[in-house]
Amino acid sequence: MKWNIPNILTSFRIVLIPVFLVVFYLPMEDARFWAAFIFWLAAITDALDGYIARRFNQFTKFGEFLDPVADKAMVVAALVVIVEDYNSAFITIPALTMICRELIVSALREWMAQSGHRAKVAVSNLGKWKTVAQMLALIGLLWNANVYIYWLSMFLFYSAFVLTVWSMWEYLRGAKSELTRN
Repeated sequence: MKWNIPNILTSFRIVLIPVFLVVFYLPMEDARFWAAFIFWLAAITDALDGYIARRFNQFTKFGEFLDPVADKAMVVAALVVIVEDYNSAFITIPALTMICRELIVSALREWMAQSGHRAKVAVSNLGKWKTVAQMLALIGLLWNANVYIYWLSMFLFYSAFVLTVWSMWEYLRGAKSELTRN
């Protein structure tokens, strides 16, 4: 495996997951802020590693494998934390739907790649907007600094929820011919 900046950033994101979890649960006044900051840092490294890989043509098989795993693992960790923290169906239902969507779309992409049709379920702009809304919502819900941050985050969280369902539908629709083939 070749270590390059995108692979280092992706690996760093994996290391941040337990750090994020420990910090969130630390019994200190600013724990939520620092957990939200760590999550933000992970989101920034996700955008940065993709940019660097594309800009400087630093693609590797390791990066292709680990990057989506790192993204999903951090998001799932944050979703589980907010489900536990808020203890509300208004958070739990969209959060679990988002987790299920990630599993379904990941499995669909893997299956479509094996059948030679990966392009039919390539990342779309809809999926990118879902990710942006989801990341911003999670940062705000983790931090929960004040009522304005909370309500803005809830708006973004439900926007991400709608985009989650919509993008999953689009990916499944794109794969329909392969899924319904005998």
